[in-house]
Amino acid sequence: MTTTTYRTCPRSGLQFESNAEKLMVINAVTAVVALLVGGILAIGVVLTRWPAVHWLAADTFYMVLTAHGIDMLIFWVIFFEIAVLYFASSTLLRCRLATPKVAWLAFALMLVGAVMNNLTVFQGGSSVMMTSYVPMMASPYFYVGLILFAVGALIACFVFFGTLVVAKRDKTYQGSVPLVTFGAIVAAIIAVFTIASGAIILIPTFLMSVGIIKEVDPLMYRTIWWAFGHSSQQINVAAHISIWYAVAAIAFGAKPMSERVSRGAFLLYILFLQLASAHHLLADPGLSTGWKVVNTSYFMYFAVLASMIHGLTIPGAIEVAQRAKGFNNGLFEWLRKAPWGNPVFSGMFISLIGFGFLGGISGVMMGTEQLNMIIHNTVYVPGHFHATVVVGTTLTFMALTYFLIPVLFKREMINPGLAKLQPYLFGLSMYFFCLVMMGAGTLGVPRRHWDLSFAGAAMAYEWPGAAYLMMGLVGIAGVAAMTGGALYIYITVGSLLWGKKLEGGKSNANFTPIPVSAPSAAAQSYGSAGFAAPGTFTLAMVFLVSFVLYYFINWKYLSQVWGLG
Repeated sequence: MTTTTYRTCPRSGLQFESNAEKLMVINAVTAVVALLVGGILAIGVVLTRWPAVHWLAADTFYMVLTAHGIDMLIFWVIFFEIAVLYFASSTLLRCRLATPKVAWLAFALMLVGAVMNNLTVFQGGSSVMMTSYVPMMASPYFYVGLILFAVGALIACFVFFGTLVVAKRDKTYQGSVPLVTFGAIVAAIIAVFTIASGAIILIPTFLMSVGIIKEVDPLMYRTIWWAFGHSSQQINVAAHISIWYAVAAIAFGAKPMSERVSRGAFLLYILFLQLASAHHLLADPGLSTGWKVVNTSYFMYFAVLASMIHGLTIPGAIEVAQRAKGFNNGLFEWLRKAPWGNPVFSGMFISLIGFGFLGGISGVMMGTEQLNMIIHNTVYVPGHFHATVVVGTTLTFMALTYFLIPVLFKREMINPGLAKLQPYLFGLSMYFFCLVMMGAGTLGVPRRHWDLSFAGAAMAYEWPGAAYLMMGLVGIAGVAAMTGGALYIYITVGSLLWGKKLEGGKSNANFTPIPVSAPSAAAQSYGSAGFAAPGTFTLAMVFLVSFVLYYFINWKYLSQVWGLG
């Protein structure tokens, strides 16, 4: 029987239970390896879509694109999210991890599944891309790998829920769970729905690949698969917003302007966020117009409301904390005097702005049935989800890593100057990457075709010069972003291998319960004109105007698609 100990970090005061700490480390390291593999594959994708380079042959391109999508959208983010779940439960609640042996089994299943899926894709014959639509079939091992990974991730979620029960039973905290843990609970609940949806449709698809059943209905496949494919991003949203709240607390000592409102916004995610999956199905003829409209408008707007609440309360909490420290001059001194040289903060804030302005506005536009037809299956779609998954989730995870290197991994970070630069290079390059990709998609550049010029096609289409220009800019921005990603890999892996070892802190056999915190001062003590956070309110108005203008421009563009002359 393994002895459970609790290490108190001397730099953060956080308490790490020994079993949970090992599992956090191994899941986070595996996630970074998946990011490295996906990043290397991104080189082939970007340089092939860049018309002037057009590097890979068609068969190689689709193989690389398949592995890139799965490694980045599924393996990298979910491995890291499991580490976040263990951190949000065991560490933040100061309790032991429930069933560590089961947690190791979950990791083993996820690792075997991820490796199996990658090896199968690289062997050829399974270049079906991440969506793997039927009747296009991959090797049976392709589906087995995904199913094993899904089962492992599902088990890890239940270990997380079990840890919450342990904390409640052992009374390691008073009152409600912390807001960051609450957000992680929401992420885990969405994950159960998401991963179960994937298993529900991938199991019959696997049976079809081995000849046990004859067919899987394509419309049924797409509908259920997108409950997995798109909702996996909804896990990310709940997880990275939880991290935004954590970073606000870490960097500023900021407390939510209203925990009740923030928790309510998280609950809206559980009820309505997955409905956005329908925006991938708006061109499918087998689904009723009523179903499409209800899912992508009336219901989805509740999820949009939740994101807008978080987008207001997180920077608002930072502003209130900064104004309490005396940064009260004008609307934005609190923001100018923020620690922009700290990659934990800069990565988080660049992520927050990009996720809202690029991912959020474009996502609502795509969720409108009529407007969706303009950009359906164009490169606008990957432009949008790079704004959500990469700018939103990946950059947030990178920012959190800079906090965890000394705290969890007990290493001094190498080359802090490069670490300060990395979020700016990666985040701002991805801003530009997403913008020009969405611009190319608005011109109609196809999402999945490897050759923009359609060379050799019997009925070639001549694109306007702007399309070639924008796809060239996609290539340039993509190379810059990959350089930023390579810096992250170098800093994190290098710190673990060569960084100076830091004092781990004392270990005890028993946990220390979380002390009862004093109530926070009223936020209304700061600000002007009756607003606790006037600078944040101004930024929110800028967002609103940007959203209205962009929405109007797309309706104007739609009105010109079909002439009535």
